[in-house]
Amino acid sequence: MILSDSQLDRYARHIVLKEIGGGGQTRLLNAHALIVGAGGIGSPVIQYLAAAGVGKLTVVDDDIVSLSNLQRQTLFATRDVGAKKVVAAANVVQRMNPDVRFLPVDRRLDADSAARLLDGMDVVIDGTDNFATRLIVSDAATAARVPLVSAAVGQFEGQLAVYRGWEDGRPCYRCLVGDNPDRPDISCSDQGVLGALTGVLGSLAAIEAVRQIVPFGDDTTGKLLLVDALAFRFRTISVAQDPECRCAA
Repeated sequence: MILSDSQLDRYARHIVLKEIGGGGQTRLLNAHALIVGAGGIGSPVIQYLAAAGVGKLTVVDDDIVSLSNLQRQTLFATRDVGAKKVVAAANVVQRMNPDVRFLPVDRRLDADSAARLLDGMDVVIDGTDNFATRLIVSDAATAARVPLVSAAVGQFEGQLAVYRGWEDGRPCYRCLVGDNPDRPDISCSDQGVLGALTGVLGSLAAIEAVRQIVPFGDDTTGKLLLVDALAFRFRTISVAQDPECRCAA
C-alpha cells in the first residue's frame, strides 16, 4: 500500500515516529478493530482509532444516547439524544476520516455473535460495564487468538490491561476476575463516575490497541494499570495466569 499525499499529511506525526513510521501507518490502515461499547470508554477509543487511521472499526452497542451520557461520552452532543449510539458514532467517524470504514452492530453481544465478529480481527477493545459481557468477550478473544484490551472505570478509579490468554503463561480476563457470571454489576448510574476519567482510560485503551497492531515499547500483556484519581496515582501490578483457568488448559 502506497500512502497518498493527503495521507502523508494526515498521519505525518505518526510517520515521523521511528517506532511507527510509514510501514506502521500502513498496518494501521489495513487493520480491523472490534470495539464493544460506545460509551464513556468507547467514545475516545473510537475517536482516536479513527484519527489514527485504523482502516475498519466495527462497533457493537444496542443503546441509544441519553442526556445523562453527555457528561462523559464525548462522541455525542445534545442533538444526538434519542439516537442510536452506533448511528451517531458512524456519523462522527465519517466526518473525521474518510480512510476509515465504520461498521455498526446495533445489538447486544452474545457468545455466538462475539465468535463471528472476532473472526479476522486484529484487536478487540472492551469498554462495557457488564460483567457477563466482559466474560463473553474474553472467552471469544482467547478462542480466536485476538488481543483483548480491557478498560473499566468506577467513581474515581480505573483499570486497564491487555490479555492474550492463548499464549503460554499469559493471563486472560477470567484469570483476573474468576468465573462467576452472577457477580453483581455496579454501573456508573448507581455509583457515579468522574467524566474525564473515562476519557483517560479510553485514551489509554486506544494506545494499547495501536500497540497491538504496531508493536512499540514494552509488551504490556500481563500487567494491570490501576488509576486512582483521588490520590493522583498510577500504579502497575502483574497478573499471572491462573493454572485452574480454562485458558491454561
